[in-house]
Amino acid sequence: MEDMKHNVRLTGPELSALWTQYLNDSMAICVLTYALESCKDKDIYTIIEYALSLSKSHISKITDTLKEENYPLPTGFTMDDVNLNAPPLFSETFWMQYLYVMTLHGMNGYSLSVGSAVRKDQRKYFTECGKEAMELYDKLVDVMLDKGIFSRPPFINAPHDQEVIDNQSYLTGWFGKRRPLNGIEMGNIYYNMQKTIVKVDLEIAFAQVTQSKELREYFLRGAKICKKHIRIFSSILMESDLPSPRNWTSEVSNSTVSPFSNKLMLFHVASLIAVSVGYYGSALSVSQRRDIIAQYLRLMGEIGIYAEDGINILIKNKWMEQPPGADDRANIAKQNS
Repeated sequence: MEDMKHNVRLTGPELSALWTQYLNDSMAICVLTYALESCKDKDIYTIIEYALSLSKSHISKITDTLKEENYPLPTGFTMDDVNLNAPPLFSETFWMQYLYVMTLHGMNGYSLSVGSAVRKDQRKYFTECGKEAMELYDKLVDVMLDKGIFSRPPFINAPHDQEVIDNQSYLTGWFGKRRPLNGIEMGNIYYNMQKTIVKVDLEIAFAQVTQSKELREYFLRGAKICKKHIRIFSSILMESDLPSPRNWTSEVSNSTVSPFSNKLMLFHVASLIAVSVGYYGSALSVSQRRDIIAQYLRLMGEIGIYAEDGINILIKNKWMEQPPGADDRANIAKQNS
């Protein structure tokens, strides 16, 4: 019985979680190593260095696990995908906001991976990754607050008495007087704006440095879509007299020397789009105003089309690795005929 427990294979979801994390962390190593090259602020340097050490540790552990499973490692990204001699493309302040958003993605991703893990070592591994991400988040927010660069979500005043919803007008969106946002709706809009703001700045910067006309047009198109989404979210907040998060575009330099390969830049944007669809869907599921639900549905469709176009470019350039999947039994049978 002990041998059977010890030798149990990784499930498809477990393999996929490790495989995907390998890609993301190999990319993070390239990005964070470049960020350290021009970082002068001691506090920010320490945060980036800590985040980099986590990604390196993950790569090492995933490599050992996949080798034990006799499963091939993805190619991912290497130092060939980064130019450490390129001038700074982003300010230190931007790197803090970037890490903040990426850490939010990490915490969410690790919790999902724990939920799909069965084998004890995998549950333990992803639980530990989640703890590390929360520790990074804690350190990160402390530094951002100390430096005055953290955008706090809006506050809510306490009601005079406990209130009960007694009318379906609470759900009104398109017709009639719209109620102010509730805290859940407000929070999701605010945090989706923060993530979109970082994405638009990455797309502006990547369009600025890529030598590929196709990618330049793709990134600029993405930036245009992101700006549109930001305006929509901002107008919803403004209608309830609530502030929007800060814009960070001024923290992008005017350098035209690319620090990253085209493959890395496109993969980065494509992966951020993919998680955006998920966050929009999650926000939609807890929104109780019809107009907000309709907006999320429309925006999800728009970025879904944009995401597919990006994947097609990745495929065309042979930059997209095939993730773990079930065997094609019909094809196997053909090969044996």
